Amino acid sequence: MDVCGNETDIDTPEATPTLSLHERILNDIEGHILSGEWPPGVRIPFEHELSQTYSCSRMTVNKALTQLAKSGLIERRRKAGSFVARAPSRSVVLDITDTKTEVVALGLPYRHEILSRRSRKGAPADEARLKGVGLGPILDLTCRHWAGKRPFCIEERLINLTAVPEAGQAAFEDISPGPWLLARIPWTSAEHRIGALAADTKRAALLKLSDGQACLSIERRTWSADTPVTFVRFTYPGESHELIARFSPSQR
Repeated sequence: MDVCGNETDIDTPEATPTLSLHERILNDIEGHILSGEWPPGVRIPFEHELSQTYSCSRMTVNKALTQLAKSGLIERRRKAGSFVARAPSRSVVLDITDTKTEVVALGLPYRHEILSRRSRKGAPADEARLKGVGLGPILDLTCRHWAGKRPFCIEERLINLTAVPEAGQAAFEDISPGPWLLARIPWTSAEHRIGALAADTKRAALLKLSDGQACLSIERRTWSADTPVTFVRFTYPGESHELIARFSPSQR
């Protein structure tokens, strides 16, 4: 009221809302991630460490981490903890791309290793995979590709040595089999098959996954004229890879 007893309008500053502990934890972790202080792949503090830092229950911490996981900012791994999520890698399914290019596009260091190689006679199963008959010798390769400190994918490849005999002596140390082949023999047609599989014990160990975890499988066959050149199966952890395709309307 004024001195005459009349009511007056007085502007008062609004009180700043108090954040709950759950919101504080959520905002703090988001800030660390979005600022780049915690880059992709970094493990964030364990639940018990965060509960000590914020003097709260692990249930409160778990609620915040669950929300961050749903938003895609972090990924939670059983027994290993929570990690800042990486942007999903992408494969272009209407082209033949180099795995190294995919990894470098994520801003991660790339390397590959040849896990096994064997030259042998072609078998009926190879003819089915390569879609060729009367095959001669085959080079059977298994390669693992890395993105930083994590396995990126497994490459299981058959090379028709009748089409590319020099592959039998290639070491594939400085360059992986895929780009090595592209540099030496032109492909005239290719086929992609995309599917899902549950990681068996061997693949789970190579990709550092749990047995039975969902994986993405891309199979590719290439030909030079009518001669089959190679069959390859790439296996990726299902939660960290996606496919894209760009195409035009078909012409009749």
